[in-house]
Amino acid sequence: MYKVCAFSGHRNLNAYPLDYNLLDRVTENLIKTGTEKFLCGMALGFDMAAAECVLNLKKKYEINLTACLPCADQSTVFSRGNKLRYENILDCCDEVITLSENYSSGCMHGRNRFMVDGCDALICFLRKKSGGTFYTVNYAIKSGKAIIEL
Repeated sequence: MYKVCAFSGHRNLNAYPLDYNLLDRVTENLIKTGTEKFLCGMALGFDMAAAECVLNLKKKYEINLTACLPCADQSTVFSRGNKLRYENILDCCDEVITLSENYSSGCMHGRNRFMVDGCDALICFLRKKSGGTFYTVNYAIKSGKAIIEL
C-alpha cells in the first residue's frame, strides 16, 4: 500500500500517446488500496493529464492533490489555453507548493527530487531514455521507491 504517489511523464503526448483509460484505472486502483495523496509537477502533457485524472476521482473519493511547482513563473511559456487549464487545476488542488520564485537551470530537477522524496511510489509514463522523466525514474529507483509504469 502506498499512502503518497507522485506522477512523472513526458510533456509531448503527440509523440508518445497516453492511454488515458489506463491512467484512470491505475490511479483508481491505487486509491482503492490506500493511496490518499498525489503529487503532481504541473508540467504540460502527462503531469496535467494526471492532475485532471485525480481531480475527477476526487468526486468519488476523499483524496488529496498537491501541485509541486518548480517555480512561480512555470506557466509563462504556456499557450493561453494551457495557461487557463493550468490555473483551473491549481484552483482545485488541495495544496500548492512552490519551490522557487523564478525559473533556474536546476529547478525542474529540484521539483522532481522533492516529489520523489515525498512519495512512496512513482507513477510514470516513460517512453525514452533521456530527459526529465528518465532522470526522475532513476532517482526514484536509487531512492528505493516503488515504480508503477504506464
